[in-house]
Amino acid sequence: MTETTTGPLGDVLRDGERTGLRYVRLLRHSPEKVWRALTESDGLRHWFPTDIVGERAAGARLSLPFWPEGLELAGTAEAIEELGVDPGSYVSGGELRVWDPPRTFEFTWGMDGRAELTDLLRFELEPAEDGTRLTFTTWLGGPIHNTDTAVGWHVCLDELADLLDDGPTPMSEEASALLVQRVKDRTDELRPKYATLITT
Repeated sequence: MTETTTGPLGDVLRDGERTGLRYVRLLRHSPEKVWRALTESDGLRHWFPTDIVGERAAGARLSLPFWPEGLELAGTAEAIEELGVDPGSYVSGGELRVWDPPRTFEFTWGMDGRAELTDLLRFELEPAEDGTRLTFTTWLGGPIHNTDTAVGWHVCLDELADLLDDGPTPMSEEASALLVQRVKDRTDELRPKYATLITT
């Protein structure tokens, strides 16, 4: 049986040993515009840690190369180094599970084929009166040992909303540094709140 702990930040889902996170965002843009930001490189660069490369068809293999600033923000460099790989050249793998534009996009995101480091990500879009209701659910490959994953997805979705509202910012070295600092500041603000949410 799946239990849901609901709070103002998001939901923590528990199903036996599995832990998931669910976030809902109401975005003032059409499903088609949100879909493009979720699935195309030009949009992903501004809010998601990696690009998503591969055929857009259920069952297709995906490559997820980190953006330079995405690697710094994702906090995965240590885990990648433990695999004996240079984080700067690492490309994650995945599989596209559901491709139903502009409604549902679901894929796995893994590291080195290890189940404990493979997450399931699902984006569901529904038309809403003023735009789109986005529900993002991720089931984590292993139990949460810290809150950084939860905080990270929260901040990513905040960046997605900013991208949709304000448009893309050219990713110069200065803009990348500002993005990294903004995300780090927001992460520091949210971390204690998610720590409380996840442990209750």
